[in-house]
Amino acid sequence: MISLFSFELSVADLVIFFLVAILIGMSKTGIHGTGTMAVPLLASVFGGQLSSGIMLPIICMADIMGVLYYHRHAEWKYLRKLFPWAILGTILGTIVGKSMPDDVFRMIMAVIIILSVIIMIWLERGRKEDVPDSPWFAGLAGTTGGFTSMVGNLAGSLMAVYFLSMRLPKNVFIGTTAWFFMVMNWSKVPFHVFSWHTITWNTLLLDVITLPAIALGAYIGIVLVKYLKDKTYRWFIMGVTVLAAVLMLLR
Repeated sequence: MISLFSFELSVADLVIFFLVAILIGMSKTGIHGTGTMAVPLLASVFGGQLSSGIMLPIICMADIMGVLYYHRHAEWKYLRKLFPWAILGTILGTIVGKSMPDDVFRMIMAVIIILSVIIMIWLERGRKEDVPDSPWFAGLAGTTGGFTSMVGNLAGSLMAVYFLSMRLPKNVFIGTTAWFFMVMNWSKVPFHVFSWHTITWNTLLLDVITLPAIALGAYIGIVLVKYLKDKTYRWFIMGVTVLAAVLMLLR
């Protein structure tokens, strides 16, 4: 066992921890779905709620990398629609998340993600142009995204489906999601510190050592995205999202 900032971790635990950081880095530079895969991996080392607090600073550091690279591509008209609803969802998640059993949350999340992908395919094939622009669609996506983000850092796949439904070009999609999650994730920090008490000085110090792994993951994501055409990228993201939902069910 290796002692790090009051945590006793095995070599296998450390490998998983750094793999999680790489996956999160990839998710912030365009490979959405890998962040969802990281959630059960980290929970296997630190448990449910504590892993959520340990993961959040890693996500926040990765968010900065994603925004620095893709910031100029963001479409703010979509973000302005989402932010009020996402804040509402975050508050609801803070209240409910303390008492929600892990198995119940896991099932709800898997169902939400799978339904989201079904809706995405329906929109893609049916050309339902009015649905993505409807106020109820933004309200539902924002509230659900804020809730799932607060409870389990699992809104990445869900919001990917929402932004893909807008048929945004590849780089605009990545830039818009990068700004959305940076704002939302940094706003969650006070809730974890003062309400859930899952972020401490020891967890922050532990998170800092993952910076090189986050940077590596971000670089891998940038390289992969460059080689994918817009249509291929859309189907690739949907495939990764489905895989993430399956992993949630098997967790």
